[in-house]
Amino acid sequence: MAHQVKACVHCGFCLPACPTYKVLGQEMDSPRGRIFLMKEVLEGKLNLEDAIPYVDKCLGCQACVPVCPSGVEYGELLTPFRAYAEEHRQRGPLSQITRLLLRTILPFPKRFYAAATLGRLAHPLRHLLPQQLRAMLELLPPALPKASPFPEVFPAKAKRRARVVLLAGCVQQVLAPQINWATLRVLAENGVEVVIPKNQNCCGALAMHSGQAEQARALARQNFQSFPKDVDAVLTNAAGCGSGMKEYPLLFKGLPEEEEAAAFARGVKDVTVFLDELGLKSSPSLKKPLKLAYHDACHLAHAQGVREAPRKVLGSIPNVTLLEIPEGEFCCGSAGTYNLEQPEIARSLGEQKARNILQTGAEAVAAGNIGCITQIQTHLKALGQPLPIYHTLELLDRAYQAS
Repeated sequence: MAHQVKACVHCGFCLPACPTYKVLGQEMDSPRGRIFLMKEVLEGKLNLEDAIPYVDKCLGCQACVPVCPSGVEYGELLTPFRAYAEEHRQRGPLSQITRLLLRTILPFPKRFYAAATLGRLAHPLRHLLPQQLRAMLELLPPALPKASPFPEVFPAKAKRRARVVLLAGCVQQVLAPQINWATLRVLAENGVEVVIPKNQNCCGALAMHSGQAEQARALARQNFQSFPKDVDAVLTNAAGCGSGMKEYPLLFKGLPEEEEAAAFARGVKDVTVFLDELGLKSSPSLKKPLKLAYHDACHLAHAQGVREAPRKVLGSIPNVTLLEIPEGEFCCGSAGTYNLEQPEIARSLGEQKARNILQTGAEAVAAGNIGCITQIQTHLKALGQPLPIYHTLELLDRAYQAS
């Protein structure tokens, strides 16, 4: 952490890339401002309570990383500092309740399904609730899809070309199980056998990025034990999960599992990267030509540096015209639990993202992260333009199914 602090020369290249600086316009709401605050706290020159409001407003989107000429890995500062802050800060009653709900419900699909079902019943009363709790209800879909258990092994079609393990995710299993089913079918079409361990759990990214380091480690350890080692890759179809698992070496730094965490992280790939490397089976055209806006999820584009593979996957579908979104590098405001904990800033970013998408004239949107999909869907609907929004693999699956 000290190395990354020293590497920052406060040049200011990060300012125009930072979504919160764009919205709030304050130096302390920029990456270099937050680095200064974190340094001052850790050196005992500033009280944590004075710095934490600005650090809390950080999305963790890492848009500052690609533009930094000094190569500061901002995530390697933010994640450990949030864990430190969580141990030493005092939260108010409402914040404690919100954090308790997030920690004990979101990472567990069955609990989340039950909570979301109750939330739908409480939706008409949302205006009576505090802002953070109201934000949770406003992001729920009008109806929840039926629970759809996955097989432990999904076989490849024809000759097997690879064998992988798939992280099923937690929130995604409840809000959009069709994404995993589409992923399984696409992988099978391309000769990939998929293992979906029954006793896997949340990757821990939500806990890690909100300062709950011990919970994140416990969840990760369970996956170390649950995931088979004799596979070609650990696949994820959620950008946030992929980024979180790639951060396992940071999470376990200095602990006995550090080597195991590093080996696990090396095997993690976004499903679009894996398919691009493997070589995609050609797909038939969609029934109609489609003008499609592709949204770069921050934890795919910035944190993992994955931009081309999803575009190649979508570009492989005949009749699809890919459209670039103006200011596409800016976060949509989802950022894990950010839209629940900082709803005003998240709402501003979500609305701007939706407006930028509409400028493209797109007929539909594609993205590679369930949080982004939910956030964009919510704000397009709020603007009265509820364009269809799909996961990248859902569109490829539709093309294969058209044959």
